[in-house]
Amino acid sequence: MLKVEKIHAGYSGSEVLHSIDLEAKDGEITILIGPNGAGKSTLLKTIIGLVSPTAGTVFVEGKEITRASTAEIIRLGISYSPQGATLFPGMTVRDNLEMGYYTLSDKETLKSKLNEVEEIFPVLKDRMDQKAGLLSGGERQMLALGRTLVSSPKLILLDEPSAGLDVGKQAVIFDKLVELNKTGIAILLVEQNVQKAIKIAKRAYLMSSGQMKFSGQPENLTKEVLSGVFGT
Repeated sequence: MLKVEKIHAGYSGSEVLHSIDLEAKDGEITILIGPNGAGKSTLLKTIIGLVSPTAGTVFVEGKEITRASTAEIIRLGISYSPQGATLFPGMTVRDNLEMGYYTLSDKETLKSKLNEVEEIFPVLKDRMDQKAGLLSGGERQMLALGRTLVSSPKLILLDEPSAGLDVGKQAVIFDKLVELNKTGIAILLVEQNVQKAIKIAKRAYLMSSGQMKFSGQPENLTKEVLSGVFGT
């Protein structure tokens, strides 16, 4: 589905990613973990076209998208939910969801996509005309996830969807990710809750200081491997 090869990227001449390789396969949950400042968010932004790489290539289903615009990448079936459930608080839940459709032209299917979101996140059905800024933290995260679904993605890039939520709401979010994955949607998940993420993933990557330190099966992320990066 997604293949990243030897990617270098950064900001204002300062390199953050140093020759990063990563693969997210069809129908799988792939996790990307690492300490703060490791470059995880930068990698997601590079994949979705918000940061331009200085070297390397990105492929989606065998097609190179390294220099494609964000709108072009979304049309190929990649959706992105940034850290912090970035929403438009003064707009309604419905309006926020419709923003996930802005790159597409077939408005006739929008209603059916909203209905699908309501089925997956029933709590949003009763909040459609409510301002997004009035939602709870868990509801805001569900709205952010719902917005990614409106564009009918094949792969969702998620940046720490459980951040700032209590244990109960985190469990709900992880359950929803598994549910979404069972519908055939691949997920590339950046997550700080390592133990929870490992339990739902098929493939794992561990980053530190802009370099990939581990790639493989989640069960092989031993305490020794994790402590060597997280220092715990």
